[in-house]
Amino acid sequence: MIDTGSEFIKLTVDGAIATIIVSRPDKLNALTFEMIFALEHAAHLIDANVDVRVAIITGAGDRAFCAGGDVNEWSKVQPEDFGLQWVRIGHRAFDALTRLRQPLIAALNGHALGGGLELAACADFRVGEQQIKIGLPETGIGIIPGWSGTQRCVRRFGSQIVRRMSVLGEMLTADQALASGVIDRLVAKGASMAAAGEMATQIIARSGLATSSAKMMINATDGEDAGRALEALAGIGMAQSAELQKGLQNFRSKANKS
Repeated sequence: MIDTGSEFIKLTVDGAIATIIVSRPDKLNALTFEMIFALEHAAHLIDANVDVRVAIITGAGDRAFCAGGDVNEWSKVQPEDFGLQWVRIGHRAFDALTRLRQPLIAALNGHALGGGLELAACADFRVGEQQIKIGLPETGIGIIPGWSGTQRCVRRFGSQIVRRMSVLGEMLTADQALASGVIDRLVAKGASMAAAGEMATQIIARSGLATSSAKMMINATDGEDAGRALEALAGIGMAQSAELQKGLQNFRSKANKS
């Protein structure tokens, strides 16, 4: 187990696969400030690990993948600080997960609601179990989806399905989520991690550099950190150039003479 800064966010690495478990099952894996910071830290640890080729995120227990933000936590935040703290910090963590160089698979072993669906939207692929429900219920209590539910979820799933969940308050069944493209694969109860592992094996069998590059370009087209993606890909190309090798040789030669 790798230390993430929170006992409720568990990170393990097994060979080329990193696994994040949101582990607060008695509270439906609802997220606190501590857990959000830990998710961001886990993302940075995964991104920096050159041996990791793919990551999986899931929830502990069998009731919820994640029920979103802990109401008792965010309701204590003063209104003037809500956007600068709760929303901003959540965006930072979710952006870090979305922009991982490695493909991320969400194993939805239970309901994904509100911020839980926004967390699942950070993944490149989503595997959902037959019993789950998916929705954005925030407007029912007088708030809006605050961790890119009205943006990343729209880019990932389409505006109309997000309207139905957020404005009408529709809850999607797993079958409806599959039909609308919110999840990529539907499996029996208890089978999401095995299915995610199979997808991870498929990814690992492919070229690591090509896979990461393809993900970055797709993310850039999808409006996710286009500048960094373009610079990273250009940097990869330049790092392999003969001109760079010649430039480094000249630099080292001058340094040795000084």
